Amino acid sequence: MTNTQMAAQAANKDGFIAALDQSGGSTPKALKLYGVSEDAWSNEDEMFDLIHQMRSRIIKSPAFTGDKVMGAILFEQTMDRDVDGVPTAQYLWEKRGVVPFLKVDKGLADEADGAKVMKPMPDLDALLKRAVAKGVFGTKMRSVIDAANPKGIAAVVAQQFEIGNQILSHGLVPIIEPEVTISISDKSEAEDILLAEITKHLDTVPAGKQIMLKLTLPNKPNLYRPLIEDSRVMRVVALSGGYSREDANAKLAQNKGMIASFSRALTEGLSADQSDAEFDAALAAAIDGIYEASRAG
Repeated sequence: MTNTQMAAQAANKDGFIAALDQSGGSTPKALKLYGVSEDAWSNEDEMFDLIHQMRSRIIKSPAFTGDKVMGAILFEQTMDRDVDGVPTAQYLWEKRGVVPFLKVDKGLADEADGAKVMKPMPDLDALLKRAVAKGVFGTKMRSVIDAANPKGIAAVVAQQFEIGNQILSHGLVPIIEPEVTISISDKSEAEDILLAEITKHLDTVPAGKQIMLKLTLPNKPNLYRPLIEDSRVMRVVALSGGYSREDANAKLAQNKGMIASFSRALTEGLSADQSDAEFDAALAAAIDGIYEASRAG
């Protein structure tokens, strides 16, 4: 497993990143959408077993390969588990040709100044060492912006880049994700402030290193084009943010050079009680649609 091959794919390949990283808080919702109700498990371990079965089914599905799925973001528990006896990250790259990323944040702090920064991550260095040992290429961490408040947005971006540089020091590529909530009335203004803050903080990226960005699909098409063209940015990916797959794909196609990193929009329409043929066909259709929108941009 070479980092050079993974970096080339992450930087240049057509396709999108599948976000398979629902954590403890969002797993029940993900399972419910998949048709598994909360009475199917009696403790957290059983819940994570069920979501791992769902993720394994997705990863092993014939359409889920590096041809169209450039990368996949894993939850820590998924990284620590196996698919057919092979550690998940290794399985993704060696068997499916998909670049593995790891979600590293521990959730969001309480809102301040219209934004939610990430909770402290005291064990991050240990987690990053484990990720490197397991063959992970990069990481992802999410903050949330709920208002066009310059102070809140500045705090989010400063924290993201500070921890991003810690991640870079381990030889991993961080996906920096300051999500702008799609339902806010001042979304366009928030995105303008966010672009300015990110541009400023790119100067803190060490020479010869690159980061990735995961951003909400902007109100103004191609707003983030300058970031896509910046040599310090390996890739800019879009989050679906609650848009339906159809809406997210349509918006994505308007943004040149942006590719998708969808979670709920990828698994929309998949169900535990589908036969393998039905499941594989539904997933293949989802992958094709997201892939085409990523390529159209």
